[in-house]
Amino acid sequence: MVFSGIVQEMGRIVSLEERDDIKMWDGKISKGTILVVEMKTSLKDAYIGCSIAINGVCLTVTEFDEKTASFGLAPETLRRSNLKHLQVGDPVNIEPSLKVDDRNSGHYVQGHVDGTGEILSKTEDGDSLRVRIGNVPADLMLYIVEKGYIAVDGTSLTITGVDQVECWFEFMLISHTQSAIIIPKKEIGEYVNIEVDIMAKYSTQRLDAVSKELRSTKLVVKGSTIMSCIAMTLSFLALYRSLKK
Repeated sequence: MVFSGIVQEMGRIVSLEERDDIKMWDGKISKGTILVVEMKTSLKDAYIGCSIAINGVCLTVTEFDEKTASFGLAPETLRRSNLKHLQVGDPVNIEPSLKVDDRNSGHYVQGHVDGTGEILSKTEDGDSLRVRIGNVPADLMLYIVEKGYIAVDGTSLTITGVDQVECWFEFMLISHTQSAIIIPKKEIGEYVNIEVDIMAKYSTQRLDAVSKELRSTKLVVKGSTIMSCIAMTLSFLALYRSLKK
């Protein structure tokens, strides 16, 4: 189950409340947070247990009718995402999970938000809108590179500028995208959800593992060996991206 980062519609928050009547697996009653979202097209073929991304967060449908869907929000979800800041009437980006034969016109998005960033500026550039996101967690900046992929509030975007020291990045929205997602409607200082490219995480993890193994075996690594590792990683990423086009 994955998403593409191509938002299918903008919905509206009906309610976000903590309830004390949530039934646990063992029959106990506990407290929990329930989010209810109004949507139009995204409920087609929906069923209890299916996944829908709200502002880029993969959520499980627990109840639904013709116009709304309910989701349970785990504490981890509330800690990591901007969903805790939502108010009744707020617009949200919505994308149902991809079917096996669906076209992926964005990139591989899990719906597993890594953290949040703050909108620092919105600047018109011709008919496009350049947006800068700051106060990004420093540990995420490792995976944010110019011309790389990133999902912001569930929208697949291309990074156009990065400052690793100041912990910000930029992207541009064409006129069509401006009218299809919620980001342009947000004010300076509001928060957005961030999911970095999972392939960047895997590649970094693998290189770290190789580096540790080489150090533990006390091998002398020549420059050509290091370059071979880097070349293999870049080739893998290039192949992955070509498959997504």
